[in-house]
Amino acid sequence: MQRPNAHRIAQPIRQIIYGLLLNASSNPENMSQKTVPSQPLAFNEVERISKNIKTSVVYAKQLLKDHSDLSKLIELPLARRQILLLEALKVNQVVLESIPALLKLPIAVTCYWLQSTEAKAKLCHLQALLLGMLMEPLQAIINCSGEEDPQAGGASMLYEELQRVKVPMRPSARLDLDTAHVFCQWQCCLQMGLYLNQLLSTPLPEPDLTQLYSGSLVHGLCQQLVASTSAESLLNMCPKAKQLYEHLFNATRSYAPAELFLPKAQSNSKKRRQKKKVANQSKNKVVTTSDTRQWYDRNNRFGLLMVESLEEHVETSELE
Repeated sequence: MQRPNAHRIAQPIRQIIYGLLLNASSNPENMSQKTVPSQPLAFNEVERISKNIKTSVVYAKQLLKDHSDLSKLIELPLARRQILLLEALKVNQVVLESIPALLKLPIAVTCYWLQSTEAKAKLCHLQALLLGMLMEPLQAIINCSGEEDPQAGGASMLYEELQRVKVPMRPSARLDLDTAHVFCQWQCCLQMGLYLNQLLSTPLPEPDLTQLYSGSLVHGLCQQLVASTSAESLLNMCPKAKQLYEHLFNATRSYAPAELFLPKAQSNSKKRRQKKKVANQSKNKVVTTSDTRQWYDRNNRFGLLMVESLEEHVETSELE
């Protein structure tokens, strides 16, 4: 099955970036009103569609006058720039209050990713990403705690368990392409979220990307979560990490589609009902020759002639 271009999911963020860069390069104060385009300017993006490389047109998002001049955005208070960033990511600032500073941006990006209809995320994908985000906090717990501290012991055990999951896949093992595509979409969202954050003079601190995401870890966690392991059973060995995970999960939960949390059996039955509904709708659209007499309008004296011609055409096609 051909999957769409993973970068398409982050297009709304890029449109805002284009709007900011466009105003920065055009210097609106020095331009007369006649030279300012009334229509949003278009940008060409090169993307993959199926197996082909094509150019698509993307329009820059028109921003408010107060926010259109990139050179003056730095003069805005930090809180205002944070709001601008979170509005672009479609995330409420209240959701991030319980999140550590270095994880606010990744969690905001994850909320954006979950809201997109492009993403076909499952619960195991979300859980794997959030568990992967615990690596750096776990290291901090281990480094800051004493050797006899039980918190450090639990953090070390969990850290080692997550490291064990990162063991490279066997050559014979097949990569789940759907899962890989979903994680690629998340990475594209993170990339554009980082770019926008930088354009706004980093209203949110940037995370250490080397600690934030590991492909071998999230893919390994996905396999374990689908098979038998639960996120809770992994986290029981480190209560502090479990509490942080719950904060991360609760922040993203409100932005995830409801079916993400349905039991597997219910989710599958819902998908079957949707497929059946679509099949019935398409079936009802099929018109047979026995129904053609109902097509014509009595006020249209040529209607019956059209129906008879249609029947003759169908009969001829069947004979051929």
